[in-house]
Amino acid sequence: MPPVNAKKASSAAAGTGNGAGASAPVLPNFGAGEAAPLYERVKRHMSEAILVGEWPPGMVLPSETALAQGFGIAVGTVRRAMSDLVAEGLLSRRRKTGTVVTGRTPHHSLRFFFQYFRLHRADGSLVKSTSQFLSIKARPATAEEIERLQISTGGIVAIHRIRHADGRPVMHDKLLLAEERVPDLPREPEALPALLYLHLLEQYGIRISAVREQITADLASAEDMALLDLPERQAVLTIDEVAYDQAGVPTILGWHRATTASHAYVNEVR
Repeated sequence: MPPVNAKKASSAAAGTGNGAGASAPVLPNFGAGEAAPLYERVKRHMSEAILVGEWPPGMVLPSETALAQGFGIAVGTVRRAMSDLVAEGLLSRRRKTGTVVTGRTPHHSLRFFFQYFRLHRADGSLVKSTSQFLSIKARPATAEEIERLQISTGGIVAIHRIRHADGRPVMHDKLLLAEERVPDLPREPEALPALLYLHLLEQYGIRISAVREQITADLASAEDMALLDLPERQAVLTIDEVAYDQAGVPTILGWHRATTASHAYVNEVR
């Protein structure tokens, strides 16, 4: 999150209340960049700041005008983002006080589902994971894959990655996509975007709208032990997933294997 200059930060501070002694938020400048709608980018930044604790419960946010100045955008854009966060329960508008961070856990919409990790800490807090892509390969699709992904031409793009949380490898994922739907997806692991599902929306207009999961347990394989740094063979959580786009077309086949030694799986998608 690149900070804005001191002038913008002080402008934001002018609208900040006492809110649990919190200081004014540090804001990035959204003047240019991604293809995502501007209000969605603002909303994503604000929700992340709340969910990871940078904007703590009880914090009174600067006014919409001050936030707009800090972000370098129009007031209407900030107002739309904040209205969505009020509706989701992360913010609350209070007379004579302003807009306050509620501290309530949000409903896990698909936006949170794909932006945050499904393994939560023992205290129930969300975990922000980082991705390390191991490989991405294009290959012919099997008959089963053609049927499950409703492929008409081309083959499969197979992705393998490790997810890290709190500095430790905790899950590895194998994902299959129809090559015909993602023709320009980078073929080098280091070039793949960290938020893959967001990339599908911004680059291909593919919005993941539903996810079906089958959850079981299994004993760790040799691959699990190596990738997840397990000292011995132990139980791992397995998730078989099918993700569907806005038209109900199966878009991603996924297999996830995770250690839950320090985390619990929570899934409340609405």
